[in-house]
Amino acid sequence: MPKNFEAGPFRVRVPATSANLGPGFDALGLALGLYDDVSAEIAPSGVRVAVSGQGAGELPDGDRHLVVRSMRAAFDRLGGNPPGLVVECVNRIPQARGLGSSSAAIVAGVLLARALVVEGERRLDHEAVLRLAAELEGHPDNVAPCLLGGFTIAWTEPSGARAVTRRVAEGVRPTVFVPGGRGLTAVARAALPATVPHGDAALGAGRAALLVHALTAEPALLLPATVDRLHQEYRAAGMPATAALVSELREKGVAAVVSGAGPTVLALSAPPDGFEAGRDWQVLRLPIDVSGARVARGRLGHAERDPVAAGRKS
Repeated sequence: MPKNFEAGPFRVRVPATSANLGPGFDALGLALGLYDDVSAEIAPSGVRVAVSGQGAGELPDGDRHLVVRSMRAAFDRLGGNPPGLVVECVNRIPQARGLGSSSAAIVAGVLLARALVVEGERRLDHEAVLRLAAELEGHPDNVAPCLLGGFTIAWTEPSGARAVTRRVAEGVRPTVFVPGGRGLTAVARAALPATVPHGDAALGAGRAALLVHALTAEPALLLPATVDRLHQEYRAAGMPATAALVSELREKGVAAVVSGAGPTVLALSAPPDGFEAGRDWQVLRLPIDVSGARVARGRLGHAERDPVAAGRKS
């Protein structure tokens, strides 16, 4: 084993996430009980990546894979890259659907690299992991709940990203409606205007503050708390089915929003009995993940290699 590296292997379980939650644009996020499992170990040379489940046969291989790119960035912060890597990914988080698949890959890569370096946790503490993951992702709203679990409020200072977690109140029961088609964050962001009316900004600030209260103390206020004028209306033309489902659910009293940049829809309160979204939507009722990313020594086990089941947190 090269000097300064652990023998490994190590594995990490990372949760899906939903960002924005309506008015909390680029700030609020929620970790959900659907997981990717990733393992990595040092190799004498080369980079080998095996992917099963979501994205198998589609994602870039070798050094182009996002987990590997994130590991490389973390290794650079920790003093240098190893001669080679073997990575295995069992993906259950839908790709490019607004459920944080890229953030999960980034967090997994950074944490695995840290685990594979001698005294890595001392040299790259949890705050530094968050800062690096946010740099790689471009914003902290998904990486924060993926790393920390639960409901997170994230922001960026000159020194980098920071985040706090809050316990979610009983009665918040997320349901996600995942469409077959994919979305691209870059396209969704390109639909946003450079400026918004002052009244819309003021409404967004008030509703985001109310949303923190609703999620942590008074879920009965989730419907008014999830009103948004900063991003969802501007993106509606690019994902009309998503916009229509959000409107339909809200008309029925359900606190529904676009999950991240879409096209998945997140409902923070339960849809009415008998509600049918249509066959184009996969409906998943997910618990809130309260643990965040978890690292352990060893390869992926039989249950962790199941690309279908969400499994239990390790």
